[in-house]
Amino acid sequence: MNDPSSFYDNTDTASEGQVNTIPIPVEIVSEEEMAFIEAALASTRPLLSSTPSFSSSSLSSSPARLALVSALPSVLSPLRKPTGSLHSAACSRPLPVPPDIEDSAGPAPPKSLLHQFRSRRGLTVTDITATEWCEKQMEFVLLHGKPKRTEAMKAGSDRHTQLEKEVVEKVEVPIKSVEDSWALKFMNFIVGANQLMFEGLTRELPVIGVVEGVWMIGVIDEIRTPINEATLHPILVDTKTRYKATRPSEAQKRNARLQLMCYKYLWDNLVADTFPTDHFFNHFNLNPLYILSGDVKEYIVSLGFSAKTLEDVFTYFRDTCCLLSPSQGQLLLRYELQSDHSLLEEYHFSYDAVWFKIQIQECLKFWLGERDANYVSQAERWKCQFCAFTAKCPLIATSNKRAE
Repeated sequence: MNDPSSFYDNTDTASEGQVNTIPIPVEIVSEEEMAFIEAALASTRPLLSSTPSFSSSSLSSSPARLALVSALPSVLSPLRKPTGSLHSAACSRPLPVPPDIEDSAGPAPPKSLLHQFRSRRGLTVTDITATEWCEKQMEFVLLHGKPKRTEAMKAGSDRHTQLEKEVVEKVEVPIKSVEDSWALKFMNFIVGANQLMFEGLTRELPVIGVVEGVWMIGVIDEIRTPINEATLHPILVDTKTRYKATRPSEAQKRNARLQLMCYKYLWDNLVADTFPTDHFFNHFNLNPLYILSGDVKEYIVSLGFSAKTLEDVFTYFRDTCCLLSPSQGQLLLRYELQSDHSLLEEYHFSYDAVWFKIQIQECLKFWLGERDANYVSQAERWKCQFCAFTAKCPLIATSNKRAE
């Protein structure tokens, strides 16, 4: 992954479909959310040792088939949503009713950034780390759009893609609904989790859960099951690239620690079998009894499963989570040089539940509109040199006036 200064690079665009049905809104999704859909796995990778480095020559030449879900078409058939619990009968999804003008009691309060930009979608781990890096930069990205990617960002993404290809054969599966999309997300998790259990390693594993009352999704870069240790608890790993052969700053390490702790929190809560099922379907406006499209069902059959509805796939997902173990308290960060992928540093650190909770709560104050965006501290003003929004930033304008 790239250095934290590139965290605003996280969106893709939606495409058009040709179904003669009613339109629904389409949101721009983040790079991490798309990666969630594209979670990587391989079917014949041998068990790895618990040592951090390994040779690509040991990789299987026959990776498993992974669903690559394209963006949802802008025109979909009318969706149906459940009422009450997961197993209740579905009813037609009603259109929103415009408010009565006479019932209006003045201007509505301003909506939070979470409501404006992540409603019915949830935050991504990238959203959290980008907020920790610089809240004002995150605000600019939301309000003005992401700037053009730099060469360093592209190099980091290319390395990430290269690591994916070592264990992935992507298969494009057409989808016709949001339910189809979620079915593929869950199947990608299931196959990736099986790869971890039987082969000792998986990459790009999608995870989802509720953190401090807010839905969050992420994609774990790498999970390993150590075979030379007494524990069967997997270790979470994240690989980042550096443009120069220098070690990362403490600010960059802190940001990366937060990222991996997010992944551990989401993973551990999934395997604890405490997933809020009804809350999930209601929040994301999904119908568990939705009949999956033919292409999606065909893909699921190719993986050795049989499913007719989203609920069927979700049941497989929950059953798989029950077979997994919580992750280790020790997390691993790896830093590589972009030019030749040589290892610059490996950094082990412990999960800190108290620190993690404080960091998440502080980020959510920004997203929930409880306070304005903070600027970077005086000690970390060097980040501004790598920001594309300096011309808009009041902090820079104020600093320039003082310098004059």
